[in-house]
Amino acid sequence: MNLDPWLDELAARGGSDLHLAVGSPPIIRVHGFLEHLAGHPHLLMPEEIAAVIASAVGDEAVKRLRNCGELDAAFERQDGTRLRINAYRQQGDFAAAIRLLPNRFFALDELGLDTGLLNRICAMHAGLVLVTGSTGSGKSTTIASLVHEINKTRSCHIHTIEDPVEYRHKSLRAFVTQREVGRDTASFAEALRRSMRQDPDVIVVGEMRDLETMTAALTLAETGHLTFATLHTSDATQTVSRIISAYPAAHQAQVRVQLASTLRVVFSQKLVPWADGGGRSLAAEILIATPNVRAMIREEKTHQIRTAMQTGGEHGMQTLNQSLLLLLARRKIDRATALEYSEDKASLLEELDHRTKHVLKRKGTH
Repeated sequence: MNLDPWLDELAARGGSDLHLAVGSPPIIRVHGFLEHLAGHPHLLMPEEIAAVIASAVGDEAVKRLRNCGELDAAFERQDGTRLRINAYRQQGDFAAAIRLLPNRFFALDELGLDTGLLNRICAMHAGLVLVTGSTGSGKSTTIASLVHEINKTRSCHIHTIEDPVEYRHKSLRAFVTQREVGRDTASFAEALRRSMRQDPDVIVVGEMRDLETMTAALTLAETGHLTFATLHTSDATQTVSRIISAYPAAHQAQVRVQLASTLRVVFSQKLVPWADGGGRSLAAEILIATPNVRAMIREEKTHQIRTAMQTGGEHGMQTLNQSLLLLLARRKIDRATALEYSEDKASLLEELDHRTKHVLKRKGTH
């Protein structure tokens, strides 16, 4: 079974993901929306999906899939395009989600985030930088672009631990080593435990997925390493709470102190579709660990962090609603989309109504 025509069409239509399941035609995601793959109306059979997975990752990987029911891997096409595949069982048959990975690193001013803040992060020598959001929100792209900038500008050792390796970095000014869970190491936690002996300066943790990984990442950030990690949380306040609540109650006070001292920045990202359907823009909540925010984390006042973000623009902070309002003002997105992607719709509606009344009042004075 040849996967290439499907991947060619995915790339040509600006899509990000290809979904395969028995009894369904191939489905692609374009700018956040699912669409049928043109010219492939037939429903997929079990043997077709098994053949597609084998053509992408090889027979050994398919054996692991048969044994475990799950498979995460990256593979590369002949033209150098890299893809990530998650294969799994559903209703007794194989299914797969294949993601097209960007074939270039984004310049910092292309990410849709404050370039000055990103440059300051790249110059940091210690601390924890978290990029959070749902699957497909651009977390890996943001971190890879920051790592690429550090690679170009600093003489240091960058060490990544990923599942799987998505972006391959060639050593430039920095020395880069990349480990893949399942191929180069047994687990994130094991790789992180060993990483201090590998003399890293910058460490990328693909995902803080359990208590052991969180503890290792916090320790690395505390011991003088710039540490990047991702979490599947939807906002900055939830990110802080999730880390603390992952620990037993008896350890939470100590973790609050540790997190307050190591945290530098939290980006909570969403990719929001344009009003004209032609693409997506990044909407991001940004939390900066100012002395005031550190005190809130230490003193169990995380509920006050949102207010700090709303009023912390001078430090580079912003809420998701503030980011959505900026995209709305630039006419990138429409009102309905802003409300759909907001985590605090009542506050956004209030601000939109206030702005509408302000505009009407100004028109009435002319």
